[in-house]
Amino acid sequence: MVKAIVGACWGDEGKGKITDAEAARSDIVVRFQGGSNAGHTIINHYGKFALHQLPSGVFYDHITNVIGNGVAFSVENFIKEISSLEERGVPKPHIVVSDRAQIVMPYHVAQDTYEEARLSSKSFGSTKSGIAPFYSDKYAKIGFQVSDLFSDKEELYEKIDHVLGIKNVLFRELYHQPELKADDVYNKLMEYKEAIAPYVADTFTLLHTAVKEGKNILLEGQLGSLKDPDFGIYPMVTSSSTLAGYGAVGAGIPPYEIKEVITVVKAYSSAVGAGEFVSEIFGSEADELRRRGGDGGEFGATTGRPRRMGWLDLVASRYGCQAQGATCVAFTVLDVLGYLDEIPVCVAYELDGKRIDYFPPTSQLKRCKPILEVLPGWKCDIRGIRRYEDLPENARKYVEFAEKAIGVHFGIVSNGPARDEVIYR
Repeated sequence: MVKAIVGACWGDEGKGKITDAEAARSDIVVRFQGGSNAGHTIINHYGKFALHQLPSGVFYDHITNVIGNGVAFSVENFIKEISSLEERGVPKPHIVVSDRAQIVMPYHVAQDTYEEARLSSKSFGSTKSGIAPFYSDKYAKIGFQVSDLFSDKEELYEKIDHVLGIKNVLFRELYHQPELKADDVYNKLMEYKEAIAPYVADTFTLLHTAVKEGKNILLEGQLGSLKDPDFGIYPMVTSSSTLAGYGAVGAGIPPYEIKEVITVVKAYSSAVGAGEFVSEIFGSEADELRRRGGDGGEFGATTGRPRRMGWLDLVASRYGCQAQGATCVAFTVLDVLGYLDEIPVCVAYELDGKRIDYFPPTSQLKRCKPILEVLPGWKCDIRGIRRYEDLPENARKYVEFAEKAIGVHFGIVSNGPARDEVIYR
């Protein structure tokens, strides 16, 4: 079976923990899109980790972890992450990198930084990891695939010269920065070749064989539906599709093989970066939720930036689950809300004086206001509870209220950050 784990909204929903928990029953875990700007937090017996690019199956010795062809592959961060795991006592994971994956180059990171500075107050809130320039180059057909590293030197230099003919116009004329040099780019590519040669594999054949053999394959996405470039809050989105359906492209498997889509929904809302956020809250109310949230406060696992906070948005979550094709919802961080006497929930939007129940495109979303309904809190700590029936009545009512509104079975309820703090329904 092929199963996907993806986010419903802005990202930061807790996909890392759910992937880590589900990986125990998997043979292969695939990161199929995004780059090393991810921050998938996992807490297990080795400690607390924020995985940026590695698949969340790296803590299991029975799993083959795959960096798929849809990933913006940073060689530096890949090597750094593997070393950091080993330094903390984690056995070296079994991991392979698609020979069709494309490489994030140092000039992508530089261009990302220069562009955010140029945009100033109109910037996208980028993590400055080079992701947007990387994907721009990929679709402009001037990127470097991993397989290119093993090309003939003359052929590689020819491609480098073509790329720099375009890049240096930008660096010189738009950003007023020194031009890139062909020898520097070639030498960097050769560094990458030496570093990743032991990991490179034909993952297309590997995964097709695994499907035929009936292996359990887990597709791990980055961010959530509302950051998808087609269905999200464009233009404040990421640069690769965040939808489960893209897993067929970013991993290279038949689309009809994806049988289950676990979509992660947070019991409240949070987001990093700019963009529309209808249920957002501010001031002391937001500060308190941020302080109590997550597994030690709601701060970006990659950037460290304070996350924007809001109440559970059922309009956005329902839309996000529909976009993903959710077959099951994993409802996370329910335990965080135990301090509240009453819990506001966004049940609809007001658009130009009218109530709407659908998630509109950005041009209309900018004019939307939240319509809130207040539910009673349960005023106690629910961590450690393993049976759904043992949750306080008001906690169960909160779950079931959200489940009915979203219209997808809540099969997993997470009531703590640790791997085993999960309730299955």
